[in-house]
Amino acid sequence: MTTETAVQQPGTFQVRLIDRIAHWPWWLIIIAFIGLIIFANIITDQLYAEIFRRVTGGIGTSIKVAVVAYLLAISIGLFTALGRVAKNPIVYNLATLYVQVIRGVPILVQIIYVAFVITPALVALLNAIGLALVPVLGPENFLASMTLQDIGSEQRVTIALAIAYGGFEAETFRAGIESIGRGQMEAARSLGMSYLQAMRYIVLPQAIRRVLPPLGNDFVSMIKDSSLVSVLGVRDMTQEARLYAAASFRYLETYSVLAFNYLVLTITLSLGVKALENRLGKGGKGS
Repeated sequence: MTTETAVQQPGTFQVRLIDRIAHWPWWLIIIAFIGLIIFANIITDQLYAEIFRRVTGGIGTSIKVAVVAYLLAISIGLFTALGRVAKNPIVYNLATLYVQVIRGVPILVQIIYVAFVITPALVALLNAIGLALVPVLGPENFLASMTLQDIGSEQRVTIALAIAYGGFEAETFRAGIESIGRGQMEAARSLGMSYLQAMRYIVLPQAIRRVLPPLGNDFVSMIKDSSLVSVLGVRDMTQEARLYAAASFRYLETYSVLAFNYLVLTITLSLGVKALENRLGKGGKGS
């Protein structure tokens, strides 16, 4: 028995070692290896350093557009979700119409539509309101004198991304609200709370806690989709890369650096979302 055990131990050790290696996060190791190669080139190669400096010049625009659009999308999504769970048929159908239209049209098409259809229509409407208010605000009021050039491309794509993601956030919030047992709403109403008070103080705090991880994942997606603003010439990272590649014809180096920048952003944010999920999970078990 002792001899057989001694013979089997090396094999058992090898199996365990192979099994442990097989469960390593190889996807992360491969990405990190490629990232280190690109990072080393950025440090040692003048061409890569110049491309990195040029592309990174648009990172501020990318993050600003993503953050502002995301905050607006959360606001739109929350109010739309409340409409989706409302008992009023008019409110429910209007909210559902918005969600279905947004989810059925590609985000790129929405950006183009908002930029070249909705924005001119909005400016024309504001001009009409301004002209109607001339006796009150005067002939030179800002509504009457507003032009299409006053709303830049960055503002248009920010609004478009907010509208686009508002439909997705609405479904996330709706799922969170409906995951809360109806008994809690009924208990709150029996204590004398109105529907809005019960929703605000009882249901929404619990629902928002449950949907925080999906909301975090949507922000990561927003960072990636912010690259779509380049179709209107907004000088984000993607547009800066396109301009440099078109002028230098160094497509491999330029778009490798661009992909590296987005990977660093999205993986960092994804790890943060994962940490948030683990923290909420531990908090839920502890309670």
